[in-house]
Amino acid sequence: MSFIIEEDRHEQCHMKEHCLKYEVCPMGLVHNMISGKWKIVILWYLSYNTLRFSAIKKKLPNVTQKMLTQQLRSLEKDKLIHREVYAVIPPKVEYSLTDLGKNLIPILTMMHSFGAEYFNEGLDKK
Repeated sequence: MSFIIEEDRHEQCHMKEHCLKYEVCPMGLVHNMISGKWKIVILWYLSYNTLRFSAIKKKLPNVTQKMLTQQLRSLEKDKLIHREVYAVIPPKVEYSLTDLGKNLIPILTMMHSFGAEYFNEGLDKK
């Protein structure tokens, strides 16, 4: 996990009194965990279903296999998703949210609602 670490890491944060006890700003931590071209969408798809790699790939036709693999590995490393490998031929791999990852569902739902509201207000056309 890479963090934004600077000497004045909390000086710009309006919540600095609450996060001075942490080595890094919690917002910086979350940003690093879910930033990435495809991570939020992957988490969104996994928020309602366990999916195989091929199913995720179908939902994201513009992502390369290498990029998808990197994004999934990063989410797994940060303990947001679980990778289950089944000992069958051909190999079967399924991805699901961990309990920690499930804690992001309300945030993802709010992001979806914000996007829908943006469209409904016609703000995408201005």
